[in-house]
Amino acid sequence: MRDIRHFIDGAAFGGASGRFGDVFNPNTGEVQARVQLATVSEMDRAVQSAQAAFEGWSSTNPQRRARVMFEFKRLVEANMNELAEMLSSEHGKVIADSKGDIQRGLEVIEFACGIPHALKGEYTLGAGPGIDVYSSRQALGVVAGITPFNFPAMIPMWMFGVAIAVGNTFILKPSERDPSVPVRLGELMMEAGAPKGVLNVVHGDKTAVDAILAHPDIHAVSFVGSSDIAHYVYQTGARHGKRVQAMGGAKNHGIVMPDADLDQVIKDLSGAAYGSAGERCMALPVVVPVGKKTADELRERLVAEIPTLRVGVSTDDQAHYGPVVSAQHRDRVAGWISKGVEEGAELVVDGRDFSLQGHEKGYFIGPSLFDHVTTDMSSYQEEIFGPVLQIVRAANFEEALSLPSKHQYGNGVAIFTQNGRAARDFAARVNVGMVGINVPIPVPVAYHSFGGWKRSGFGDTNQYGMEGVKFWTKTKTVTARWPDSALEHEDSSFIIPTMS
Repeated sequence: MRDIRHFIDGAAFGGASGRFGDVFNPNTGEVQARVQLATVSEMDRAVQSAQAAFEGWSSTNPQRRARVMFEFKRLVEANMNELAEMLSSEHGKVIADSKGDIQRGLEVIEFACGIPHALKGEYTLGAGPGIDVYSSRQALGVVAGITPFNFPAMIPMWMFGVAIAVGNTFILKPSERDPSVPVRLGELMMEAGAPKGVLNVVHGDKTAVDAILAHPDIHAVSFVGSSDIAHYVYQTGARHGKRVQAMGGAKNHGIVMPDADLDQVIKDLSGAAYGSAGERCMALPVVVPVGKKTADELRERLVAEIPTLRVGVSTDDQAHYGPVVSAQHRDRVAGWISKGVEEGAELVVDGRDFSLQGHEKGYFIGPSLFDHVTTDMSSYQEEIFGPVLQIVRAANFEEALSLPSKHQYGNGVAIFTQNGRAARDFAARVNVGMVGINVPIPVPVAYHSFGGWKRSGFGDTNQYGMEGVKFWTKTKTVTARWPDSALEHEDSSFIIPTMS
């Protein structure tokens, strides 16, 4: 049995907790490895390593830190196939999708390569008589990221790329379900020239999460996961005086206007709803056709399209998606499908009985489609996180606009239309953090930022881009005066300084 160990102080670290978690191959249902689960003392060891590395790394000039990021990017690209195969073997997504996972993370690393420019402060010459004011952004110290199973490469790089580039040292607590890629990223960061301790990877469960949230030497925490845990992380971290950004769940809607190009919509919906087995926080699990004619035609086309989707093992280059991550998650998705039937939704296509020949013990589930879903159904209100698409019919534009606006989650939304005025109105008014116009998965590019509203995001700063630079740094402002005349020595020391 292969053991997946922590990566602390630039090397594999065995620890002595005696606690392990099983790492499965979702394609076969077999245990392929076991991962160590950290104790509080093991987490503290990682923090000590990061603390020791901080002074030297933060005082390294930004251009040299950027060169490390350039080399890290090159190394990840050179090892792309190895990383993708490793990722797919533990998560279950197909190889092409795994490469996309890695590439979207690398785009944030590319942004981090330009960190010298992003760190430039502001300067005002002559803010007052002989007075200059300037500001700079400085690193926080030891910071941490807690990442989910669905993007074991992308989301860690979203976090540590910017955090390390601005001068922090980092503790990564990845999902224990697919931990190998994060460890490999830590190794590649050392190979790229980062000093030991700059990036540490510590595996664990709630014990490790709570150790991060309570540790006095960890100054900021970024989290992605379910909304309930995101709320817990936000509250607990803030209570311990930390800066926290916590991204939660989603129930993204796709509004289909009567003038939409349905040929393109069907292709976009298929990929957004069923790609990666629906295990994306930016998936599109709810489609809202406007008007009965649009809804009926959309349903008819989806019913024809779904049988063309190929569900296969991760290494099948013809497969559209692979298994879900675990047996428990497969059963959870199947449970939500059953719940939708109980609540009165029409199950048009049922994927619960899907089985892949030769891989009957794998965690596969076929694509499912519901119609006539209503807003009072819990299967609509909650995140299913599987290959399930729900049709919620709307009579008009205003009703369609209200659905994502009123939903408890506000991560992403899309509108499909050829009417620029309708699209502009929708984008301006919808109560959701990220909007796509004829774009089904509106994840912003790396030099913008990612963040949802309502129960999809806790905290006031988004991930990556300049928002990430702000989150991972603190601003220092200096007001300087160099007296050079008798006028500077007037007896005004007891009067509040002004610039008049």
